[in-house]
Order: sequence, then C-alpha cells, then structure tokens
Amino acid sequence: MNVQRLGAVARKEFLHVFRDFRSLGMAIVIPMIMLTLFGYALTLDVDNVPIIVWDQSQTPQSRELISRFTGSRYFTLKASVASYPEIEEAIDHGTARLALVVPRRFAINLESWRDVPVQVILDGSDANTASIIRGYAQAIVQTYSQDLQIQNQLLQGMTYVPMPLDVRPRIWFNADMQSRNYIIPGLIAVIMMVITALLTSLTVAREWERGTMEQLISTPVKGYELVLGKLVPYFIIGLIDVVLAVVMGQFLFHIPLRGSVVLLFGVTSIFLVGVLSLGILISVVTKSQLLASQLAMTSTLLPAFLLSGYMIPIINMPWIVQQVTYLVPARYLVQVLRDIYLKGVGMEVLGRQAIGLSLFGMAMMTLAILRFKKKLE
Repeated sequence: MNVQRLGAVARKEFLHVFRDFRSLGMAIVIPMIMLTLFGYALTLDVDNVPIIVWDQSQTPQSRELISRFTGSRYFTLKASVASYPEIEEAIDHGTARLALVVPRRFAINLESWRDVPVQVILDGSDANTASIIRGYAQAIVQTYSQDLQIQNQLLQGMTYVPMPLDVRPRIWFNADMQSRNYIIPGLIAVIMMVITALLTSLTVAREWERGTMEQLISTPVKGYELVLGKLVPYFIIGLIDVVLAVVMGQFLFHIPLRGSVVLLFGVTSIFLVGVLSLGILISVVTKSQLLASQLAMTSTLLPAFLLSGYMIPIINMPWIVQQVTYLVPARYLVQVLRDIYLKGVGMEVLGRQAIGLSLFGMAMMTLAILRFKKKLE
C-alpha cells in the first residue's frame, strides 16, 4: 500500500466534502437535528394520562379515591362526567384514555366492609400503553384498599398490623426509570448507521456519473487504495458526529455516561469502518447516486430501527428473525452503547459485540475491495 497515493485520494475526497455544503450538512448537521428531534419525540414513559371521572357517590371516600389518581404523576383529570355516553364520547375523541366510574353506594358499602366494585374503562387501541395504564390504576386501587384494611384493623383495637409481604424494590442502572436514558444511546447507533452508509454510498457512484472515474483508473492508484482513501474522510467525519452526539447526550439530554469513553469510541470506530464499507460497496455495485442512496436507505434505516433491538426487544422476535438480526451491525452497537452508558461494563461483557462488529467490518471492506475493478465496463 502506498501511503502517498492513499493520502491523495483522501485529500481529494476531503476537498469535495468541504466544497459541497450539502454533503457537509448531511454529514454533520443532519445527525444532530435527528438526534435532537428523536431524542425529545421518542419516549416510552406513560405519564400524565388524561382521565375522566364519573363520581356517582359524591362522598369524602370517593373523593379520596379520585385524589389518589389525580395526585399521582401518571394521571391528569380532564373532566367530570355524569353518564356512559359522555365517557364513550370522550374516549372516542381521544380526550381521555381512562374513565373511572365510582358507584353510588361506594361509601355505604365501604363503611359496612362489603366488596365495592370500581369500574375502570380503558382505551385499548394501543394495547401496550393500555396495559401500562391498567397496571397504574390497579396499583392505586389496591393501595387504597390496603390502607382501608389497615385502618379497619386499627379501629378494631389492633396496635400493629403485620404485612404478609414487604417488597423493597431496588432499581439498578436507571434508577429514575427515565426511558430517555435507554433511548438516546440506541438512537446514536441507529442515526450513525443510516447517515454514514448514505454518505459513502455516493462516493464511487459520483465518480462514474461525473466522468472522473476514467481519470482515476488511469492513475497508479490501486483499487484498495482508492476504497480506503474514500473511506478515511468519512471515518473522521463519523468520529466528529459521535463526539457531538456524546456531548449532546451529556449536556442536552443529561444521559449518565458510566462506562469508559475510550471503549465507547473504540467500538464505535469498528462500527464506522463496517458501515462506511457497506456504503462504498453499494456505491461500487450500483454506479448510480440515485440508486445508491435508495439502496443505502433501504438496507440501513429499516433494519436499524426494527432489527437492532432499538425499538423492539430482540428476545420478543420470532426465532428466525432473531438469527437475521446478527447481520445488522446496529444490533451490536445499540447494546454496546446502552451497556457502556447505563451499566459501565467493559470488554469482558462487550467482547462478543466487538467481535461481531469486527467480522462485519472485515467482510464489508473485503467485498468492497474485491468488487471494485479498475477498468471500464
């Protein structure tokens, strides 16, 4: 390998990037915009659920139960209604996701220590969200019922009410239970896969379309030197993007970074080599910027979002799909970034992911070099 020839190709590609503000904007600005938009828009937290209440009892006991809902951060009271048609209308229009119906004899039955049915009506259009909301509602009602039971036993003269179970939960790695801490590290991997592959997918195809590939073919530059030379500038730009993303995660989203920064950039560098090589391979095969960009988007965006474990846990996928995810490099980096950010683990845990990324990078680089031929076709 001739370092001088490789440097000349890299310098040529650098000049093109800095002269073309659209390419520079795509490389630097767009990832930051995407990280900001998705970082604030995507959330798995279910808070401030709008609810409506039909309080048929209108007693201090019913108001106490309602206050348990409205006093939590999970529910927000939108209105009080007086009939089932009003409940149906509110849920149909999306005004409320949950309706609480307190029966007329609520207080009377409580005072006589009878079972009191309290109706909770849920909008089940989004099954996952509805399940979470139902869990919140059941927990509030059960806590209220438990408090009433303790109060009754104290009134009967018991000085101490033993509890059969004393659950003391302890949450590791994300103590505040903020979904943002889980989403942002994975989002960095997804954005980097899409943008970097898209950037290099235009490099070789651009040379063919502009007619400059004939000039490069006539030079002593070897095929692998041309491929590596075109990869180097975008590798550096990719590292700059990662630096900016880490800074934004730290100061804009306040994501804790508990692991090694050196390990983070080391594994990310391996990932960048593989994805950039994938983009160059696409560019070599298609020889058309339009086709290359479309193929790059198709082969990175959907797999990165759907098959990397970013949005859907891989363990919940069918077995055959789980095997396909091993071909998606974002799968490895999503787990690496989340583990480094939240758990602070090292190579003893992330070794398999690093090996997977290394194998993918070597395969893509080898295919790109073998597929590129210094001759006119």
